[in-house]
Amino acid sequence: MALSPETVRANHGRIRAELGPEVTIVAATKYVAVEDLGALAEGGIEIVGENRAQDLEAKHARWGDAFRWHFIGHLQSRKAATVNELCELCHSLASESAAKRLEVPALVEVNLSDEPTKSGIPEHQLEEFLPLYANVVGLMTMPPATTDPDASRPYFRRLRELGERFGLHELSMGTSQDYRVAADEGATMVRLGSVLYAG
Repeated sequence: MALSPETVRANHGRIRAELGPEVTIVAATKYVAVEDLGALAEGGIEIVGENRAQDLEAKHARWGDAFRWHFIGHLQSRKAATVNELCELCHSLASESAAKRLEVPALVEVNLSDEPTKSGIPEHQLEEFLPLYANVVGLMTMPPATTDPDASRPYFRRLRELGERFGLHELSMGTSQDYRVAADEGATMVRLGSVLYAG
């Protein structure tokens, strides 16, 4: 089913009113088809976040000037050149090899739950990782999957504490399920998908 610009505009306006002007809304477009991105532009979305470099290239080729582009998926070092060319920010720097190739401002992804299936730097390695990349502007995390938004709160709070400790002001945390809790805990960016698109 095609996305409705009116639905996107209404959802975006409601969430913007909830969060206030300080929190940046990044529309996660992993499951949005190339042809549906027009509805996002028409619906008032300014920043999109893509998960895969291949999809980023295809979507940017058609809609490049319509949005500001962020990369929010797992960053492979061999895809860094694509991110450098097309994006203003990478949310997911998590390896030394990617740090050697990336050039745009970046957030370091921190795996606060120690889940082996999740990418990200373990918290205890963050201090030694940060000097590897000169253009780190903040941190990002993905808490464990849960149906209870409040269960994410300790992870968001811990990311904010780490940001304060290292003087990093941008915090990308919170998705459709728990963005209100993330904002409560100091998120400066939330990555939203279904909550923006659902009628």
